[in-house]
Amino acid sequence: MDPISIHVNGRSFRREAEPRMHLGDFLRDELRLTGTHLGCEHGVCGACTVLVDGQPTRSCITFAVACEGREVTTIEGYDDDPVMRLLRPAFTRHHALQCGFCTPGMLTTARDIVLRLPDADEARVRLELSGNLCRCTGYQGIVDAILDVLQQQRDAPNVEFEQLRQRLSAPRMATVKPLAAAVSNDVPTHAPGKSPSVNGATSAELAEVDPVAMAKAKAKGNAIEVHFDVPYAVDQVWAFMGDLPAVASCLPGATVDSHEEEKVRGSISIKFGPMSAAFVGAARLQRDDAAKRAVLRGAGQDSLSKSRTQGDITYRLEALSADNTRVHVDMVYALQGPLAQFSRSGLVKDFVRRMVADFGKQITRRLGGEAVVSNEPQPTVSIAGMMLSVLWNHIRGWFGMPPRG
Repeated sequence: MDPISIHVNGRSFRREAEPRMHLGDFLRDELRLTGTHLGCEHGVCGACTVLVDGQPTRSCITFAVACEGREVTTIEGYDDDPVMRLLRPAFTRHHALQCGFCTPGMLTTARDIVLRLPDADEARVRLELSGNLCRCTGYQGIVDAILDVLQQQRDAPNVEFEQLRQRLSAPRMATVKPLAAAVSNDVPTHAPGKSPSVNGATSAELAEVDPVAMAKAKAKGNAIEVHFDVPYAVDQVWAFMGDLPAVASCLPGATVDSHEEEKVRGSISIKFGPMSAAFVGAARLQRDDAAKRAVLRGAGQDSLSKSRTQGDITYRLEALSADNTRVHVDMVYALQGPLAQFSRSGLVKDFVRRMVADFGKQITRRLGGEAVVSNEPQPTVSIAGMMLSVLWNHIRGWFGMPPRG
């Protein structure tokens, strides 16, 4: 047992807890603050969300001992909070709760949204809420309540509210931009002056990756580093990698709908057993010819599951010899929505590594002179089949056998 000194809802506590005890259990069992609800206990559903030093935190996957000396705020600690004085009646007014199990975490996340994103539209609110699950309301009332509070602050700013917003959110707000209607065709935008778009989003909006989301994704481990070798000169490989349609033709399941200089719009199809997804979006390529380094930034959505993804793919070319090039790939990605549960698996990372390796083989074929047929259908990526192969390689590794390519 380790002693913990912690500040909760403005009071100081000193208790003993096992090193493996999570903050949610500590709050409920040791401090009897049962307003914090534990649902999935895997950091997925968001019901257990509390504030730790002012930041929303999943208490079910945060160790209590890691909160030594921290300031924790639970749903019981908002009585004098100017934001909650607006949010709670708005939730009631818009019927934003039913059984109430998700409500403590939902209110905590809502508070973060209205403080951090004063210009958020409906699409942005839905995106920010994607980490909090509700099985009752259908989310519309929750979204309406948050938009209500945001509009109240625009129409008649509350001094205490604005002071809290400046103190807690100013450092983070500088890099956050509304996503307008990039989330769904069914979601209207409240931001005026948007340019005409395809599927409800302009190329600029879809390709504008949120740096805050990317930083969070990297902190969560949604980052992959891999490389592959191509038996051609570095200048030849670099020239090919700048041709976005040609590169897309080497990626199974990818299609290009339009291409303009460094910008591209298209889709990529993925199959996971009986479940399929087709992410439609846009990307922008930035290249440094001198360093042989490039960054592909993109974002997209699956119209069926409403899942959204965004990411940075950085690649750098290294000349191993006159006729051999190594391509280093560094991927950072964020996935929101129903498909987000698959982004946390180690097998998924192995799958991506194998897919990148296959991508390298396709580039070698194209550089070798194999023609690309313009109307040739791209094969759909079968994650299930790929993962079976990955799992088999793991088993072979346990017995000291070399993996199969």
